[in-house]
Amino acid sequence: MEVTSAQTTQPAHAPEEPALAWSLGVILRAYEAAIRDSLEALPHGHRGYLVLAEVVHGDQPSQLALAAHLGIDRTVMTYLIDDLVEAGLVERRPNPADRRQRQVVATTSGRRMERRLAGRVRAAEDAVLRSLETDERAALLELLRRVAHDVHGVDAERDLCSVVASWVDAPAT
Repeated sequence: MEVTSAQTTQPAHAPEEPALAWSLGVILRAYEAAIRDSLEALPHGHRGYLVLAEVVHGDQPSQLALAAHLGIDRTVMTYLIDDLVEAGLVERRPNPADRRQRQVVATTSGRRMERRLAGRVRAAEDAVLRSLETDERAALLELLRRVAHDVHGVDAERDLCSVVASWVDAPAT
């Protein structure tokens, strides 16, 4: 995504309150725009990438645990996994610790795809965070990670993807 100098300057008026909502909304829209084209070949785009990356790097014992961890409705997760299976990126296997559960495991193609896409995701993050120095980026990401871990599951009944979609699709004011 090409960013013009007009996009990098401070707006004439950035709302003081609610600063968190405004900031997250702007950052989320910029991130989604920066990453959209990079992930279009992957089933379900960014959501598919989140699932694939968690399957490759995470330790979720079941599809249900994966859905809960990522804040994705378990019904939606079923369709996501089905499409990733159809694309040859993941497969469902019996969980060796509990044969009643199905564990989602990345295929060799899925691991390769995740490695390739991880670089594109990092480039999109770099584009969005370009105004920060390296140490500032690291600090921001660590602070966000801490807050995310602290509030994870606070509103577990709401599908995180629908919350994010409402922010991304909301008209700009």
